[in-house]
Amino acid sequence: MRIVIIGGVAGGATVAARLRRLDEKSEIIILEKGEYISFGNCGLPYYVGNEIKQIDDLILHTPESLGQRFNLDIRINSEAMNIDPVRQELLINNHTLHQEYILTYDQLILATGAAPIIPALPGINLPGIFTVRTIPDVIKIKEFIATNKIQTVAVVGGGYIGLEIVEQLHNLNLKLHLIEASAQLLPTFDPEMSAVILTEAKSKGIDVRLSDPLLELEETASCLNLKLKSGQSISAELVILAIGVRPENKLALNAGLELGVTKGVKVNQYLQTSQSNIWAIGDCLEVQDYITKQPAVIALAGPANRQARIVADNIYGAKKVYQGTLGTAVLRFFDLTLASTGASETRLIKSGFQFHKVHLHPNNHVTYYPGVSTINLKVLFSPEGEILGAQAIGKAGVEKRIDVIATAIIGKLTVTDLIDLELSYSPQYGSAKDPVNIAGMIAENILTGKVTQFFAEDLVTLPKDSFLLDVRNDSEIKNGIINNAYHIPLPELRSRLSELPVDREIFVYCQSGQRSYFASRILSQNNFKVKNLSGAFKTYEWVYKFSDN
Repeated sequence: MRIVIIGGVAGGATVAARLRRLDEKSEIIILEKGEYISFGNCGLPYYVGNEIKQIDDLILHTPESLGQRFNLDIRINSEAMNIDPVRQELLINNHTLHQEYILTYDQLILATGAAPIIPALPGINLPGIFTVRTIPDVIKIKEFIATNKIQTVAVVGGGYIGLEIVEQLHNLNLKLHLIEASAQLLPTFDPEMSAVILTEAKSKGIDVRLSDPLLELEETASCLNLKLKSGQSISAELVILAIGVRPENKLALNAGLELGVTKGVKVNQYLQTSQSNIWAIGDCLEVQDYITKQPAVIALAGPANRQARIVADNIYGAKKVYQGTLGTAVLRFFDLTLASTGASETRLIKSGFQFHKVHLHPNNHVTYYPGVSTINLKVLFSPEGEILGAQAIGKAGVEKRIDVIATAIIGKLTVTDLIDLELSYSPQYGSAKDPVNIAGMIAENILTGKVTQFFAEDLVTLPKDSFLLDVRNDSEIKNGIINNAYHIPLPELRSRLSELPVDREIFVYCQSGQRSYFASRILSQNNFKVKNLSGAFKTYEWVYKFSDN
C-alpha cells in the first residue's frame, strides 16, 4: 500500500512515524513544499527574541534523520499542485528541479496546515511586512532587524502569536505598537480576564490600540505609515501581521472535497474527508468544538498530534473516533502565564448556553512559603454542574490548574467533583485546599443555593436603592471603594447588623471573595437578602480598568 502525506510538520511527521510503527511494509511518502520538516513552529517567536539561540534547536528532525529512522520517502521542496480523487493521482511540482510529475496513492493524508491571514489592504505587500509561520519567516525577520537597525515595530493582532512576538521583540529593546481590531487583547479570553493582560502590556511600555483596525499602509522615506480606523497613524520600520490563520484548503477545494462552514476541510468522526481514502489532520480541517458541539477551526499542536495517531490507526483498520477539540492552551506574556480550556463565557452566550460562572483569586501555594502569588481563576459550568470551561492568569501554578480542569472535563466530572480531587500538596507547590478544590466548593455553594452571586458588570444596572456593603478592612478601602458602598469590616459585622436595612437587598463584597462569602452566610442566616460579588473588588477593578481603556 502506498500512503502519501501532504505536509511534513507536526501532523504530517507524526502520522508518518505512527504509520511505520504499525506496518513495516507500506510505502510512506511525505511531500513538503518547503525545505524544513518536523520543526517546532510554536517556538518560532522565541527565536526572534533570542530566547532560542540557534534555528537548528527548533528542528526536531531533518528529512534524512526522520527518513532513516522510520524508512520514509521524504520529498522536500515538493508541492502537491492538484489531487485527482478518481484516478488517485497527485500532480507534484519539484521546486528544486523545476519539474512536475504524477504520483499515485492508495491512501492520502492532508496535513497542509494553516496559512497566516493577510488582509487585502492597500500597501499590504510593501517591504518590511512579515508573518510568523515558518522557519524562513523568522530568519527573514531577524535579518531585517539586524540589517536595518530597526528601532520601532508594529504588531497587528493581539492573539497568541501577537502577544508572543511582542514579548520577544520587547527583549530586543524595541519600541512596540500593538494593534488589535477587537475591544480586547487575546479575544479567546473573556473581557474581564483580558483586562489583566492589557495592564501587563502597558506596564512594559507597549503602545496598545484596541478597537482600531488597520486600514492602510504606505511607505515613507524612513518607515511604514499605518493608518488606523480611528484616523490616527502609527509609524514603524517593521510590521508583523499576527491577525490569525486560515485553513490551507485550496487542494481540497480543487479536488472537490467537501469543506465545512468554517472553510476547513470537512471530516467525519474517523477523520475521513468526503472521499473515503483521503484523510485530514491538523490546522487544515474543521473540527467539532468539544463543549458547544459546533464546527470550529482550532489551530493547536496537541490536537493535531492526536488526530495523526487516530488516522494512522484507522488506515490500518481501527475505528477510532475523534471526540472533538477542547482548545486547552497556555501562553507566557512577560511575568504572566495565561491558560484556558473549554468554552469562554463569550462563546457560551453566542451558542445559547445557560451557565453559571465563578471568579476566585486563590494563592498558588501557602502564604507562609516565600514567593507566593495570586492565581486569577474563572470557571464556567452548567446548571446541572457540567464543567464548560476555565481561564486562569497568574505568575505561577496557572497551567497546572487548567490542565486539571481540562482533564476533569474529558473525564466527565462535574464541577462539584472538583472538591474531591486529591491533588499533590507541598508548601512550595500548593495548599491543602487547592484552587481547583476551592472552585468546586464555590460552585457547589451556588448550585445548592447557599450563595447568590452578582457580577461586576451588574453594578451599572443595580436599582438605585441597592445597598452595597464593603467588608474589607480600613487599610484596603484607602486604595479604592465602589461608589456609595457602606463600610463594615467583617470582624465587626455581627455586632453592627442593626445598621443594615432589612427591607433592601444587600450586595456585599471584599477584596478577593472569601470574606464576602463569610459575610453572605452571616447575613442570610440573620434573614437579610444578600448577594455576593463574584471575584470581589479585584475583578471589579479589572472590569472598569478595561472599560476605561
